[in-house]
Amino acid sequence: MKISEIFEKKTHPIISFEIFPPKRDEALKNIDATLDVLSALHPDFISVTFGAGGSVTNSATVDIASKIKNKYSIEALVHLTCLTYSKSEILTMIKNLQDHGIENVLALRGDRNPNIEPKKEFQYASDLVAFVKEHSDFGISGACYPECHPESKDRINDIFNLKTKVDAGATHLITQLFFDNEIFYDFVERTRLAGINVPIDAGVMPVINKAQIERMVSLCGATIPQKLQRLLDKYADNKEALFDAGLTYCINQIIDLIAAGVEGIHIYTMNNPVVAQRICDSVKNLIKP
Repeated sequence: MKISEIFEKKTHPIISFEIFPPKRDEALKNIDATLDVLSALHPDFISVTFGAGGSVTNSATVDIASKIKNKYSIEALVHLTCLTYSKSEILTMIKNLQDHGIENVLALRGDRNPNIEPKKEFQYASDLVAFVKEHSDFGISGACYPECHPESKDRINDIFNLKTKVDAGATHLITQLFFDNEIFYDFVERTRLAGINVPIDAGVMPVINKAQIERMVSLCGATIPQKLQRLLDKYADNKEALFDAGLTYCINQIIDLIAAGVEGIHIYTMNNPVVAQRICDSVKNLIKP
């Protein structure tokens, strides 16, 4: 089922998770334990980031997505990047995903890597969206930045580029992480005024590791509110306390999003099933149809 169709049929907020292929083979063997827990929480879909190190036809990303779809009967959303790939390589990836029964992709440009020369056949994510739409029947999702893409000139230009991506064929959007819901609400209002009417998932990430979150913030340009910074400063050296405080902050953020009528919440789990379990247990009565 296409992700957009899931939104059409649901009468309550969509809940989804993101996981990534572990870098070590030993951890990859244990991914089933994580998927067992996540599937028991009945998410509407699970996205899988693009794993490094695999060929275009045999990657950990596809293997994990296939398990999600075919073993656990949950829709899988596969991240697909294009900056360092040719059109022929993307076509090979599309065929491989189709062979595994995958129906949804998250079309991304991909981060620039100084060690890898771009192929220059795809300049923007919207180029990939249009290409995938032309060559497949996939449901196509796209990424968006509530606080503006770091490479955009300004918010107006960023919304214009997002509209281009949706017009090219993206039928669902997932935001990068944010920690101030008012920023998200303002972003959604601006997208609707621009004529972007596809479902928008609010992407949230629990702050349970200070170094990790600071790295993520540096990559996506998210703002850390003062009340969250106080938690980081006070509990940075107390792993257990930061875990509890960060999860509580995230849960409160999700509760407010649900109360405001958000269409969907996409939880960046960091492959930690305890995080997903705690969050879902805390909001399960709020998302019942």
